[in-house]
Amino acid sequence: MINDKDVSIAPMMDWTDRHCRYFHRLISPHARLYTEMVTTGALIHGDHARFLRYSPVEHPIALQLGGSEADDLATCARMGEEYGYDEINLNCGCPSDRVQKGAFGACLMERPDTVANGVAAMVKATRLPVTVKCRIGIDDSDDLPFLDTFIARVADAGCATFIIHARKAWLQGLSPKENREVPPLRYDIAGAIKQKYPHLRIVVNGGIRTIADIKTHLAVFDGVMIGREAYQNPWFLHAIEREIFGNPAPLPADAVIRAMIPYIREQEAQYGTPVKSVVRHMTGMFPGARGARKYRQILSGAHAPGTTADILESALEAVQNPLYCPIAS
Repeated sequence: MINDKDVSIAPMMDWTDRHCRYFHRLISPHARLYTEMVTTGALIHGDHARFLRYSPVEHPIALQLGGSEADDLATCARMGEEYGYDEINLNCGCPSDRVQKGAFGACLMERPDTVANGVAAMVKATRLPVTVKCRIGIDDSDDLPFLDTFIARVADAGCATFIIHARKAWLQGLSPKENREVPPLRYDIAGAIKQKYPHLRIVVNGGIRTIADIKTHLAVFDGVMIGREAYQNPWFLHAIEREIFGNPAPLPADAVIRAMIPYIREQEAQYGTPVKSVVRHMTGMFPGARGARKYRQILSGAHAPGTTADILESALEAVQNPLYCPIAS
């Protein structure tokens, strides 16, 4: 089940892999986690076990799919249910050229019937909630009417939860990075959708960086999704755990780091995972603490041959007060 009011961490390509999610889960036991986008082709024709693998501690966790063919989406939704995921999410928001060539992502917003057919197939194939992540519009679309048409059609197909990144996506002329920064944020358009469709769960995403931001948006929307801030400043999740979820005693920063040591050893032994593949997600810890720069420098050496999980202990020793991490307000 999706919480009545929830905070989630956005699916981010090359960032929210299973090691990152495990790390985030240690900081916040309650935030909803999302996989990186996985294409239907990769799951159907590739090593699906590698793509779908996760730790049981990651729950609640959603599988984000990229694709447009209804039969393929249904097949992959069933896979997600078999692997124990809590939600199936369809990506209708990524603007990258690679995704557009595959005829999915943000360009699907121009084809609401295609999205609706895919959602209907997934709803029929699984008992899990099927959700959609989209933008407020694309290119020169007439923002609110365009989004309204998309939401109405896809909701009729059985989608009851929409995660709306409150920026347009420009399919030509802007890079994926620029698409996350240049188009203006229009929370009012997402808010208008929530007002018109009060029976739908509307989660807002984009530019949310403080606890005050979260509280403001939760007064309007059913949930908030945090993107880059959760990755670049993972200790933000500690503040969310305390101030939004009301957890009085989440793990302190040094305990989080030390809890990753046995995880790294386990992943190395079981899957041959290099230490660098895990610690790369941990460099944003201890913002503002004395020794944080040295901490990052030590972790940057994880690519060296023979590096072990003990590099985390060495990095912790560089932080003069590892219990301290400022809380975003």
